[in-house]
Amino acid sequence: MKRRVLASLVLGAVAALSLTGCLSSSDAPAGQETDVNAAWLDDGRIIALVTTGSSSCVPVADSAEINQDGALAVELSLPDADQPCTADLAPRATLVPVPEGVDPFQDLVIWATGEGYYGDVTLPGVSGLAGPGGSTDYEPTAGWTQQQGQFVILTWGSSSCVPVVETSEVTADAEVTVTFQEPPANQACTMDMAPRTNFGFADGLSGVADVQLVLSGDSFDQTIPIYGTSD
Repeated sequence: MKRRVLASLVLGAVAALSLTGCLSSSDAPAGQETDVNAAWLDDGRIIALVTTGSSSCVPVADSAEINQDGALAVELSLPDADQPCTADLAPRATLVPVPEGVDPFQDLVIWATGEGYYGDVTLPGVSGLAGPGGSTDYEPTAGWTQQQGQFVILTWGSSSCVPVVETSEVTADAEVTVTFQEPPANQACTMDMAPRTNFGFADGLSGVADVQLVLSGDSFDQTIPIYGTSD
């Protein structure tokens, strides 16, 4: 029960975004254009917004709302302006709660703006997703992005013990297996329940629908669908 209460607090913090100052797709954005990708997660209740940059400084969503053009406008910022960032370039997933009124069955245009940059992406609709509202069941979910072969994995657990992907490979005509590293035996983890993200990659499945994802290693031993279709 304590873990579920903590998880609810985490979700509440994610959902409590400001609903002001969002970009309209009819505006002329300022700054440098950057690539943005996105994926449905958590049965359509969450979108992973994928940008590229320092792996140690994942942007957070300051605001997210449907603008006058029907697009989802998201404003991003660094979690702490004083936080030192590693000099690598890696995909990072910012979790954005899906606002009420969004139909995950339909394509969704997303505009993202940050400090000196902007980007947009169309997230294809996926039938069968519950969409915004309701509460998570804290089960792993995964969704394809618009980058060929890339998908985002969402798991729930200790924020200080994020699973580490060891391998990601195609294991059948419509199946991908992701194996996580086994954690150290003496690993100490905080007792919160937080959303954690990983990336998987699977070549050769472009256009294949209903791909299943086998999760193994660490504490995982289950099969889940990957929402959408790989480009």
